Amino acid sequence: MRLSLTTILTVASLAVATVALALAADDAPPVRSVASVDAQRYAGTWYELARLPNSFQAKCEGNVTATYQPTGSGAIKVINRCREADSKWAVAVGRATPVRGDDSGAKLKVSFLPTWLRWMPVGRGDYWVVMLDDDYRYAVVSEPSREYLWILSRTPQLDSGIYDGIVARLRADGYPVNRLVQTPQPAAAPQVARNVPLI
Repeated sequence: MRLSLTTILTVASLAVATVALALAADDAPPVRSVASVDAQRYAGTWYELARLPNSFQAKCEGNVTATYQPTGSGAIKVINRCREADSKWAVAVGRATPVRGDDSGAKLKVSFLPTWLRWMPVGRGDYWVVMLDDDYRYAVVSEPSREYLWILSRTPQLDSGIYDGIVARLRADGYPVNRLVQTPQPAAAPQVARNVPLI
């Protein structure tokens, strides 16, 4: 089978682009969390403004929120919600615990496994707060590989200048911001339906 010149050039271009992306990722500085997070100030509901695409939120169409409730044991209860295409609410409840040996409060391990399976050393994801407003108006969450990223706000909408500044900082820090997907949110905080469980 003979390949056309166009096909060869296309394949070569893709190969060069792939190598360039890999080298860029290698050149990016290590992911760093913020110096500290006050769990009580961080508690409550955050609105997702944008995220890098991921498989576990594939059905979420909008109205994505994350609610954090500190427990007496030092862990944090996590309640994630989103509106799916059929206008039904999807809810995931998990548990976040501080990374062992780190007392900053900025590095957590999160599990959404059933309670009776959470003792297992699997199914835990990194949750690092990598950017946090001094007044806790917005936050950015990621993890060491930069594969996952969420931009969060205390309000459904954030000033466009502030948002653009966040994205610019993330770009400078080596995050693939060109892949960010903005999350549709209502103009005002919605009233959560009574039948949405808070378990």
